[in-house]
Amino acid sequence: MIDWRRYPNFSEREFRCSATGQCDMQAEFLDVLQAIRTEYGRPMRISSGFRARSHPVERRKAATGAHPQGIAADILVSGAAALALMDIARKHGIRRIGLNQKGAVSGRFLHLDIGGPGLSSPAVWTY
Repeated sequence: MIDWRRYPNFSEREFRCSATGQCDMQAEFLDVLQAIRTEYGRPMRISSGFRARSHPVERRKAATGAHPQGIAADILVSGAAALALMDIARKHGIRRIGLNQKGAVSGRFLHLDIGGPGLSSPAVWTY
């Protein structure tokens, strides 16, 4: 069970699966994310945290990704702020980064995860 008081810049609500309401985030990842947020010094809006395997995005995948393992988050960020956040994340041990900077600015995001079983690491990709 996560003690959300350890993460003053985040809440359980923002990490809940949009399909099921589950939230099985891992403290190891949240510790890293809080350290990143502290150094970044600006709000980080989470667009996707935990995803149950039954989530529509996860059902389309051939293998389990980082979100169902509770070790990933997508952060709404774009442009120079995305680059700054990526640099900070790498310093704090983020080993897998996905970048979506196409389309409407409001939908651009940075995927961050610490890697886990079945996930190639380090890795960088675009959407």
